Amino acid sequence: MPLTPKMFLIVCPLLFLAGFVDSIAGGGGLISLPAYLFAGLPVHIAIGTNKLSSACGTSLTTARFIRGGLIRWKLALPGIAAAMVGSGCGSRLSLLADEKIIRAVLFAVLPLAAFIVLNPRLFPEGEALKVRVDRRTVTVCVLAALIIGFYDGFYGPGTGTFLIIAFAAFAKLPIKAANAHAKVINLTTNITSLIVFLRGGTVLIPLGLAAAACNMLGNYVGSGLAMRSGAKITRPIILTVLALLLIKLLTE
Repeated sequence: MPLTPKMFLIVCPLLFLAGFVDSIAGGGGLISLPAYLFAGLPVHIAIGTNKLSSACGTSLTTARFIRGGLIRWKLALPGIAAAMVGSGCGSRLSLLADEKIIRAVLFAVLPLAAFIVLNPRLFPEGEALKVRVDRRTVTVCVLAALIIGFYDGFYGPGTGTFLIIAFAAFAKLPIKAANAHAKVINLTTNITSLIVFLRGGTVLIPLGLAAAACNMLGNYVGSGLAMRSGAKITRPIILTVLALLLIKLLTE
């Protein structure tokens, strides 16, 4: 597919914004995937190219969280393995299944996700809480990585948000730790999916790399803000992302 300057002018600024939002609360795909479609890319090429830019941006955010000492590898590594399996299966299925199926599931998921975010008993804000690595926590993280990883491979937008909610509400991780571990899993799902789409020839590498640079800059700015502000900024942005996802579903 031939590249045009218009594609870069549309995609690059929107990918910066997507990286900023994704580093704080996930859901950058709500901005980045429509950006590629708006630039005129066919659906499968848009999804594949989006995986390239998203993987680069998420890698930078993940590195910042690792340097900040927020990753517990005894918890993260089982989730990474599960995410690879889920994302790989979802990516292979994405070219065959009808997207209406996943949209129907999301209509049921969104109200539940909003309830969790608004309920302080289910969505802990205490930044001083310790990260407990026990059988229950590992089980929740593995299941979340497998299920949400499958969704990310299949479709994608909202993945980071759903991971943060799962880790904070059900694994009872402090919000900063939930965000950090969500980024590790999301990076895994992005890379796994990217490999599948590269093999399928549905990635525009020059556009994806240019967009990746803008996405990484947005991720760098946003992740620094997330590490300083924690739950204070993460919760309202998660709610905004959920609202955007609902609007996106209703208008498709």
